[in-house]
Amino acid sequence: MMKRTGKVLLIYTGGTIGMGRNPQTGALEPLDFDHLASEMYEFRYLKASFDTYQFTPPIDSSDISPRQWAQLVRIIADRYEEYDGFVILHGTDTMAYTASALSFMLENLTKPVILTGSQLPIGQLRTDGKENLITSIELAADTHPDGTPMVPEVCIYFNGKLIRGNRATKIAADGFNAFDSFNYPVLCHAGVNFVYHEHHILQPDYTRPMVPHTAMDPHVLVFSLFPGIDESVFRHTLDSPELRSIVIRSFGSGNAPQQPWLLRLFKGASERGITVVNISQCVSGTVEMSRYDTGYQLQSTGVISGRDSTVEAAVTKLMYLQARYTDANTIRMMMNRCLAGEVTILR
Repeated sequence: MMKRTGKVLLIYTGGTIGMGRNPQTGALEPLDFDHLASEMYEFRYLKASFDTYQFTPPIDSSDISPRQWAQLVRIIADRYEEYDGFVILHGTDTMAYTASALSFMLENLTKPVILTGSQLPIGQLRTDGKENLITSIELAADTHPDGTPMVPEVCIYFNGKLIRGNRATKIAADGFNAFDSFNYPVLCHAGVNFVYHEHHILQPDYTRPMVPHTAMDPHVLVFSLFPGIDESVFRHTLDSPELRSIVIRSFGSGNAPQQPWLLRLFKGASERGITVVNISQCVSGTVEMSRYDTGYQLQSTGVISGRDSTVEAAVTKLMYLQARYTDANTIRMMMNRCLAGEVTILR
């Protein structure tokens, strides 16, 4: 039996859920968290109690960086034994990046860390924020009969769906169904009842401690291939001496133009110790560079497959690995492993 505290920590970083409209400009801007809590009389009906931690000042999610990710890791690690789970209120624009980063930075996570937010401020009449927040707290506190949590991993909850954080992508700028997970099933559907899909949920080793990591190396570049890509522009992109890795967004199942200069640049980057990861521009499916000759030639230059990873997961995984390892071959080897449920590796 796991020791339960009956409490959840609610961490407010900022985002639309806690915003109000500036009377002079009409623009949305962050409000104090006390305002957010005062709007939620429903809190009194929750079975789990909760404490709050507020970023001061609240931040727009567009300004999120590895520094804030490290802050979140420290907040959770310092209070890990005090709470059954953690709910992070976060702006939607970069929520999938934060969820992906935390999934790697919180090694062997054994408690729920659920990110949520809203598309409308919580004080507005048609807000989606209240349901998202209340349900996230309930999910973070929910357990099996033996006391182990139902979802001991980093997740995003939005609009009735609980999805793995490092499989999530924002799909809508103004719809309530803001996130989806195209290459991995939903972990729980929240309707009248919670319907958990337990065989899709990560099962950690409860005999091992959670290991927090706060270092991230952001020397990563994301580059989309497109018809007519210019050699000189791409060559100069690779010239930065600080560059350690590139996420290439390729066509279809991992294909690229059959241009000798492009293959030569990829090969040169790999030989310089730059890790090049191939991610498809398609929202679903996986990279299979051996399917077509255009992909096979990429593979021959040292480019590695990102499989069915999201761009958000690939970028943050590289940041995490680069902070831990200096050797490019080790990073490439680790990119071919599933660390936190972020990729599907067939055995």
